[in-house]
Amino acid sequence: MKIRTILIPVLLAGAAYGGWRMLNNEHADLSVDAVTGANPTIAEPKKRLLPTVKVADVVGWKAGETPVAAQGLRVNAFATGLEHPRWLLPLSNGDVLVAESNSPPRDGGGVRGWAMRYIMGRAGAGVPSPNRITLLRDADGDGVAEQRSVLLSGLNSPFGMALVGDHLYVGNADALVRFPFKPGQTKIDAPAEKIVDLPANPPGHWARNVVANADGSKLYVAVGSATNIADNGMDVEKDRAAIWEVDPKTKAHRIYAYGLRNPTGMAWEPTTGALWTVVNERDMLGSDLAPDYLTHVELGGFYGWPYYYWHGYIDNRVEQPDEDQRQYLVRPDYALGPHTASLGLSFAKDVKLGSRFANGAFIGQHGSWNRRPFSGYKVIFVPFANGKPAGKPIDVLTGFLDDKDRARGRPVGVIADRTGALLVADDAGNAVWRVSATDVAASGPAPEPAN
Repeated sequence: MKIRTILIPVLLAGAAYGGWRMLNNEHADLSVDAVTGANPTIAEPKKRLLPTVKVADVVGWKAGETPVAAQGLRVNAFATGLEHPRWLLPLSNGDVLVAESNSPPRDGGGVRGWAMRYIMGRAGAGVPSPNRITLLRDADGDGVAEQRSVLLSGLNSPFGMALVGDHLYVGNADALVRFPFKPGQTKIDAPAEKIVDLPANPPGHWARNVVANADGSKLYVAVGSATNIADNGMDVEKDRAAIWEVDPKTKAHRIYAYGLRNPTGMAWEPTTGALWTVVNERDMLGSDLAPDYLTHVELGGFYGWPYYYWHGYIDNRVEQPDEDQRQYLVRPDYALGPHTASLGLSFAKDVKLGSRFANGAFIGQHGSWNRRPFSGYKVIFVPFANGKPAGKPIDVLTGFLDDKDRARGRPVGVIADRTGALLVADDAGNAVWRVSATDVAASGPAPEPAN
């Protein structure tokens, strides 16, 4: 009886997964370029009982291997031997903090839960979360961090970090917390002070990024949805798929913008001072839908999830509200291709990689697991003019997939270091890469391009 109890679910799961693979061989009809830009091609949806699955097995980097930098740039390993590095924060003294993190435990049962855990495992996301923040120090300025120390441990799937005054704020999966901290410290022994609880059950999109405004009076926290398209009802999605505004003094908060399925990277555009974010859109509409996007964030802005995608296309899988909400929609600014998993975002203000990369946004694209062929798996640059995207994206760092479509790594967070080089967190490759200009003289700022 015990053997039957074990075998029957395993056999059913195996049969279901085999059927999944047979039924989900749908291939993209459009190129990623066609679904990128201010006016992307929006295909007809291909509704799927189960998502299209194409997972890039993680093989890691061999000795001497690195990603491939764009012409005029070079790349080296700033740090290796990390454990699932996801997000980065530069400090004023040149130190770099890296959140080593992964999803909280997932208890989802049934065939679907089993399949999701299987996919996460193959994609390099099935390992327990290290739950720590590590400090990296390049004391001799050679572009390699020769010192590291565990700054904080025992966290709960930490992600975003912000330093405001003498406090380091950390976005745990279930709460925004802070610690007393000054640049130069290599360890924090003080207990966490909770600022606000964050919705975390179920984990869903668990990564909680945090950025501060210019004077540190407000913090902005990204809270992704619990499910793909409110599959378990809107009650489970309360206060999710949103960006929160938090007052760190009073610990009060409000919803700043909503209808953002999974906003992750956030940054302030230097020309206008506006908050921008990158958003991962919904699954199970086929390999061509829906485009992830880069957008400015408006106070009170509604961006469509779960009812609509890309400014007004109705998702008929979702029970529609009594009143048509499209009149309230804010149009996203720039499509980033379907299923690219665009997570990292940093503007070029402090990056010095030459005139091509002087005005715009660097974006870390973690890469698809449900598109045929793959999309993402690279760092791109979106040129800006007058505070808005203006032109086609430029590949900055590629080579994360090998010639057998296996993942050497998967880029996530992107930041500038103190020299103006671009640092890239690679969670599957367990490294932080450093991209710099080959011609130092050419790495200075350039005038803003004309329209």
